[in-house]
Amino acid sequence: MEETTTNQYPKAGTAAPEQLTNRDVSKAYLRWHFANEIPHSFERYLAAALLYGMMPVLKKLYKDPDRLRAAYQRQLLFFNTQLTWGGGIITGLMSSMESERAKEEYEHQPISMTDDLMYNTKAGLMGALAGIGDAIDSGTIQYIFIAIALPWAQQGSALGALFPFICFATYQAAIGLFFARQGFKMGRNATSLMASSGVQNAIEMLSILGMFMMGIIAGSYVTVNSSLKFTISGKKFVVQDILDQVLPGILPLATVMGVYLYFVKKGLKVTRALLWLTLILVVLAAVKIL
Repeated sequence: MEETTTNQYPKAGTAAPEQLTNRDVSKAYLRWHFANEIPHSFERYLAAALLYGMMPVLKKLYKDPDRLRAAYQRQLLFFNTQLTWGGGIITGLMSSMESERAKEEYEHQPISMTDDLMYNTKAGLMGALAGIGDAIDSGTIQYIFIAIALPWAQQGSALGALFPFICFATYQAAIGLFFARQGFKMGRNATSLMASSGVQNAIEMLSILGMFMMGIIAGSYVTVNSSLKFTISGKKFVVQDILDQVLPGILPLATVMGVYLYFVKKGLKVTRALLWLTLILVVLAAVKIL
């Protein structure tokens, strides 16, 4: 990426950049949060949503129109990350770095917050933070809320549908605001937040809890029974009764583990997995094994 060299310093009489506050950073994050997938494009992915979130911040920092346009262009380069963990930290971090850049330009200091440094910082963080955020938010937290609400949904209560949606939306807004403020507060050292023992322990605990919840859901709501029966020496044997005494829940567990192993070997191809699972179950039912 080429470094911008034109209009390095503000024009005479240009107002000084305003001081950013936590409220400014929170506003920037919430704008990014609610615009996240709306201006999605194959060329820039989520960059337009990030710029939309950053616009009030950039307007407070850059009073010279040329420098404001340059900042817009800087934040409009290709960008793609997870909503809260990636978007929150990077929104706060970019606010901190842009604040320092605006100060350097106004005071005619050498520019340490270069265009390349800002973009490389984003590029280096957006993939790593997206992996963490997807695993925790989409892979664990939302299923915990769903597991809590499933009994209500089975009873026909609307709360079973509303509870996971409301709780997960509230959680994402809250955790995103927290990370945005921490990213702004810590500046370029924001990544140390992710490496801290507290965050790492929380991630590990949530991952373990998520695995327990998946087991609970599989055991409670996945039903697979064997209809196989046979008679030996005049004595009737019912396979399902034997399994319930020796290994209760083994068939639902085997089904879930089979799907899991399919995803491990073939990738997360959900539609294909469902088709194969349906075919296998139909065949087993036709031969009276299930």
